[in-house]
Amino acid sequence: MLEGIVEKVFTPEHFDRLAACGELLDRVPLSGFDDDRAAALLSRAEIIVGHWGTPTLTAEVLERSPRLQMFAYAAGTVKWQVTDAVWDRDLLVTSAAAMNAVPVAEYTIAMILLSNKGVFRFREHARNQSSPLPREMEKLGNFGKRVGVVGASFVGRKVIELLHPYDLEVSVYDPYLSHVEARELGVEKFEELDELCSAVDVLTLHAPDIEATRAMIGAAQLSLLRDGATFINTARPALVDQIALEAELGSGRIDAVLDVATPDPLPHDSLLLSLPNVFATPHIAGASGNELVRLAQLAIEEVERFTRGEPPLFRVRREDMSRIA
Repeated sequence: MLEGIVEKVFTPEHFDRLAACGELLDRVPLSGFDDDRAAALLSRAEIIVGHWGTPTLTAEVLERSPRLQMFAYAAGTVKWQVTDAVWDRDLLVTSAAAMNAVPVAEYTIAMILLSNKGVFRFREHARNQSSPLPREMEKLGNFGKRVGVVGASFVGRKVIELLHPYDLEVSVYDPYLSHVEARELGVEKFEELDELCSAVDVLTLHAPDIEATRAMIGAAQLSLLRDGATFINTARPALVDQIALEAELGSGRIDAVLDVATPDPLPHDSLLLSLPNVFATPHIAGASGNELVRLAQLAIEEVERFTRGEPPLFRVRREDMSRIA
């Protein structure tokens, strides 16, 4: 793991829970797989618990890990840690992406509610009286507004769940989501992304960064948003055509809440940081501070379930890799 992660994320109780599962080989994390200490531990390990900074589990690493059966990742995506060699060995891989989704969804809910109230425009106007107020002020508020969710991912589904108490209409676009699943989530499914864009007051992006989703939000989709609508991106910069986004936001026609953009984070001289209709944060929506403990707790629970012979809660499979974040 990265230096300092253990002290911030893993408590003594966490280590005691791991020790109760079997022999805890070392309470000091490896920073890599290349030294003699790593070789000695890998030769004995049946389970690896990882976090940010875990090196890639290459074929060579697995050759030195003959007893390894499980990789429990106490963070989100495993795309940088897992290789074909992991799947060829049929190792159990689990991820804490579902817990990382919680703070991202909470951030998104806050931004939806605030943007519908025109909070960000009012704030800018209070600082600079020449800054424009929200369009159609009589329509401000969260009663009856339609929110469009792009991607029924862990985050997208959590956003849908957290929106249930509010007087908002929620719709979703996700080609992998069936109409039956949409009904179970209590939302309306749109078959076409463009159709969703033209129907919502807020469009919030929660799709994974894969080849099929790159630049999925471009000039055409942004132009379909209603005047005064808000676009929220807490997903990945590559999902949005940055040039088109800057052009649309530069017109002042729509607003945006951007936790990610290109480059990520934005440089101080970025046009987007100077626009009164843009609220930008430096990629902070995901788990940070005490929220990281949730991720560690899930990874440890997955280890406990494995050692009891129970099925994992959030297993990652080879076939998932082409469509997950």
